Amino acid sequence: MNYGIVTRVLGSLLIVEAVLMLPSYLIAVSSQGPDRMPFLITILLTAIIGGLMTRRKTGQSSIGAKEGLAIVALGWLFASIMGALPLHLTGVTNNYIDAFFEIVSGFTTTGATILKEIEGLPQGILFWRSFTHWIGGMGILVFTLALMPALGIGGFQIFKAESPGPMAGKIAPRLRDTAKILYITYVTITLAEVLLLSIGGMGVYESFIHTFGTVGTGGFSNRNGSIADFDSTYIHMVIAFFMVASGVNFSLYYSFFRGKSTDLFKDEEFRLYIKIIVIATLAIAIDLWVVSYHNVGFSLRDSFFQVASIITTTGYSTADFDLWPTFSKGILLILMFVGASAGSTGGGMKIIRILVMMKLVKREVGKLYHPRAVIPIKINNKVIPSETVARINSFLALYLLLFLFSTLLVSLEQVDLLTAGSAVAATLGNIGPGLELVGPVQNYAFFSWPTKLLLSFLMLLGRLELFTIIALIAPKNWRIDV
Repeated sequence: MNYGIVTRVLGSLLIVEAVLMLPSYLIAVSSQGPDRMPFLITILLTAIIGGLMTRRKTGQSSIGAKEGLAIVALGWLFASIMGALPLHLTGVTNNYIDAFFEIVSGFTTTGATILKEIEGLPQGILFWRSFTHWIGGMGILVFTLALMPALGIGGFQIFKAESPGPMAGKIAPRLRDTAKILYITYVTITLAEVLLLSIGGMGVYESFIHTFGTVGTGGFSNRNGSIADFDSTYIHMVIAFFMVASGVNFSLYYSFFRGKSTDLFKDEEFRLYIKIIVIATLAIAIDLWVVSYHNVGFSLRDSFFQVASIITTTGYSTADFDLWPTFSKGILLILMFVGASAGSTGGGMKIIRILVMMKLVKREVGKLYHPRAVIPIKINNKVIPSETVARINSFLALYLLLFLFSTLLVSLEQVDLLTAGSAVAATLGNIGPGLELVGPVQNYAFFSWPTKLLLSFLMLLGRLELFTIIALIAPKNWRIDV
């Protein structure tokens, strides 16, 4: 492990984070809030620490696999540690662990919260809390990668470790151009939603808050009642549409903008993603119409919004779905594991892995009739390498084991099994709200500090796709390369 290069890149990351805090500081200053000094102190401290770290000599001009893993895992940890300071210094949280939980939830686009009263909090804090969704959605390190060539350091290993999904690929030949393309697409979608929400009567400040939560698939709001506080079907549908759009692989948008619109509809992952949304929406709508709502329009509206929110792991709500019929809650619980597309801002297992798993099952059934047949796994008419298929199987197995083991640990809090299980599913899948005591109108404040740290760790594991952090923990990776 070359600690010099790791330290230098992490220092650059902290400088970027300090710059990204400036809009929140300016909002705090303009609103004359009590969060002005906490933001100023945090920005200066983060910039100074980052500046000192960048002075470290690297000794090499490229990043290996071990360095890439360390930079990504430690980068998200450092960003969360420093990003939590404004909340703690302002007194928004009772202790630093609560502030850390809240900001980890923000950066990982989870949306789980320990805050009970949100509407009275300083505007700068609320903006920063939601802005972390937008930063973490695409990845703060992806943004830093755009600056990486200026440091004389290659960053594809970082891109591979941070990218959501089993296969990471560059859109453009140069990684710097890939980062720029991703962020241009990201900013375009963001501004489009801000404009549409503003047209619908939402103020500019709140439009940005909820757009960050939507496009970053995070779910933080500045309202205690989340999106339900806006009694507007137009606003609900705009947010639902952009949640679905943010769960699509962003590389497909690049193809679409280049005139290759057919690539979007030929993509197998995209087609399965839309099918799941349509089927789940109709199934829940029928259940709500028959059992609870007795109104077709409201049933469709709320079912579509909640399906979009859960499958994209956003976590916004327009209704207390914990009060819905058991069948509907069961579908939402399944969607918590499914997640959005690879290469999107959403979490969960990812549609591509579910698709490969389905093809594996189909292949094994086919081999019962034709034992000697060689049946490759294909996605979009391209053969998936056996190593990638093995990685997907390992990921799904590890995901299930982590879910079961963590559920047992959370159950030590003497909560019911559905609360424990859904809390783990909601944090590991970066969703936010679960069921029962962690439902959409509840929060995570009642958990003890060890459980909050465990859930914070699960959020980071889920955002970085498990293996990035687990591989880093292995003791052999800490040997110093000379």
